[in-house]
Amino acid sequence: MRYYIISGEASGDLHGSNLIKKLVQLDVDADVRCWGGNLMEAAGANVVKHYRDLAFMGFIEVISNLPTIIKNLAYCKKDIVEYNPDVLILIDYPGFNLRIAKWAKKKGLKVIYYISPQVWAWKEKRVNIIKKYVDKMLVILPFEKDFYEKWNYKADYVGHPLVEVVKSFLEEKEQKGNVFSADKKIIALLPGSRKQEILKKLPIMLEVTKKFTEYQFVVAKAPGLDEAFYRQMLEPYGNVTSGVNQTYELLSEAYAAIVTSGTATLETALFSVPQIICYKGNNISYQIAKRLISIKFIGLVNLIMDKPVVKELIQHELTVENLSSELKLIVHDENYRKKIQQDYDELNTLLSKGGDASMNAANIIIDFLRQQ
Repeated sequence: MRYYIISGEASGDLHGSNLIKKLVQLDVDADVRCWGGNLMEAAGANVVKHYRDLAFMGFIEVISNLPTIIKNLAYCKKDIVEYNPDVLILIDYPGFNLRIAKWAKKKGLKVIYYISPQVWAWKEKRVNIIKKYVDKMLVILPFEKDFYEKWNYKADYVGHPLVEVVKSFLEEKEQKGNVFSADKKIIALLPGSRKQEILKKLPIMLEVTKKFTEYQFVVAKAPGLDEAFYRQMLEPYGNVTSGVNQTYELLSEAYAAIVTSGTATLETALFSVPQIICYKGNNISYQIAKRLISIKFIGLVNLIMDKPVVKELIQHELTVENLSSELKLIVHDENYRKKIQQDYDELNTLLSKGGDASMNAANIIIDFLRQQ
């Protein structure tokens, strides 16, 4: 069968790559064309457009890049028509993917959504679009199934794909040595994958390092961004090194972490690393979002557990002083660290109940297509 997959972010590239591996395993005739990244390509897909050219975050940023987004939508539709897939699989990335879903369904294509947009956080009425234009929704957070049931729409909970990814990595890691050899304990800095978010948060993170000279700080650099982009920011800081495409190696060796809100916060928790979650964006975008979003937390760890497991420093709260104060707590207070890690264990158990998410998703997709 022919599968057309659209992912617009680094996390979608990861989850898409693992889904592709399972689809190919179950369907020997699988042919996959996608919008994604290096991981999806390595899994066997033909990548049409790289996610680094698609990731625009925030209301103002989206508006300023609107001509590019419109051009991408038009190109995507044309490419789908020419490829004529048996199914269109959308991975998160709702601003783009929901528009494609609406168009594709009208064209008579089968549409499956893997990893739900966060409609439970804001713009709940987007569920009506999903009900109308998406044939099947596969969710990865336990509470999402109940959320969709409230709207009289059946969603399949497949488990969280990161559980298997991190578990497999740690099993392989036992056979290897440490990548980041350091005499000091390591604190990971994960400033995100987009230039705009890195420029907002990394300078603040780096200033904090001056107050913790007894630690080695390591920045997880995003693949695809120029070395020069990071170099000018990192050069003034003597106890800071970096690595690219080594985030899991870094988290497996880290004592603590400062992490940009998003999938990385959940990955950090699955590695059982005490963390501080950070967010800082364009102020106008933030003010708009604050009025639209109806959730108590922005970090996936806290959202899933429905309590403040780890500290969130958002927008004006993200200062060198606040970040330093919280970091001091998580590196020096053993009881505080232990409580975070106990909550992490509970989180891992909760997310593990679904089993192998990628295989579950692939089975559901193939069974659905065979029944058509």
